[in-house]
Amino acid sequence: MKVLGILCLVVILTSCQEQKQERKIHEKSSSSNSTGIVDDSITGFISGVSQEQHATLNGMVSEFVWELFEDTSGRFWFCTNHDGVVIYEGTSLNQYTAKDGLGGNAVRAFLEDASGTVWLGTSNGLTKYHGASFKNYSLPGDPSNNEIWSLQQDSNGLIWLGTNGGAFTFDGQNFKEFKLEKPSVKNAKPMLSKNRVSDILIDSNDSIWFVIDGQGISKFSNGSFDFLTQENGLTDNNVADVFEDNQGNIWIGTFYGGVSKYDGNDFTNFTKDSVIEGDEAYNFIQDQKGNIWFSAENHGVYRYDGTDFKKFTKSDGLATNTIQSIYEDQKGQIWFSTWDGLSLYDGKIISNASDKESWAR
Repeated sequence: MKVLGILCLVVILTSCQEQKQERKIHEKSSSSNSTGIVDDSITGFISGVSQEQHATLNGMVSEFVWELFEDTSGRFWFCTNHDGVVIYEGTSLNQYTAKDGLGGNAVRAFLEDASGTVWLGTSNGLTKYHGASFKNYSLPGDPSNNEIWSLQQDSNGLIWLGTNGGAFTFDGQNFKEFKLEKPSVKNAKPMLSKNRVSDILIDSNDSIWFVIDGQGISKFSNGSFDFLTQENGLTDNNVADVFEDNQGNIWIGTFYGGVSKYDGNDFTNFTKDSVIEGDEAYNFIQDQKGNIWFSAENHGVYRYDGTDFKKFTKSDGLATNTIQSIYEDQKGQIWFSTWDGLSLYDGKIISNASDKESWAR
């Protein structure tokens, strides 16, 4: 009871900076307990989950949904930070954890490859979904290599993995470590590991962008590396997300420097210029209409139409202003995974996801 009382006090008195630290603690706790499920009474309390008010996939998710995805077969995937993966398979919601054959209970990366095969990056290796079962693959070398944070597939069909131990490629049978060159950053402050590749982007020119924990970005193109750090225009070396829009601009969200757009030569920082609020930003998507969406920690989400930014918050229908993932489904609906359940935007209003998709209750 004393522990819960202390946690309650921490949650109530949490400042913006403290909430960032809480998110890091969640990441670290799942790293140290990659095969166990955290006690629902604690994780649900910390994250503010209210199963009575907001969609939590029939109570299956005690922690936040790390990533949402609708595959080409119409299945919805909800990848969580402690509770494995929840799949809506057309008639029912089904939860799969390590007990069901999943590699690890923290699922932070999702990839549907060119053949329609689904791959999951877990806290304990790479998992392949067969439609009725899972097949797990362990990466070579240090155990930290099995903490997977990002999955991408290049134009040659090669799968790229970002892990706690670095970058790897996978050809469907064998893993190979990629010799990643890193920027030289003074007084780097990684959140989890100086070798962690937390995000990978393969752009429309087949250049590969690697986000390195606390050390900015390494861009690999035509056999050589270029580096983006604070020394050459990046607002913060702790990068949270990179995304390419349909005009070839690279959007960069950071933990302490807000949002920038990079056109290949110059940075435009919207946070520094007070166009948007929030130092911590990530979860970029571009919807079918061309709008850019992203979240700003504790400030809700922004939509950019190419000219103006519009902010959506709890007062507009979001369950809370802390958003963990954003996704557009095949209907054009925008899903928001929050620390208080799932919200959905139908083009007019934001509401509880279960009001529009009853299976999400």
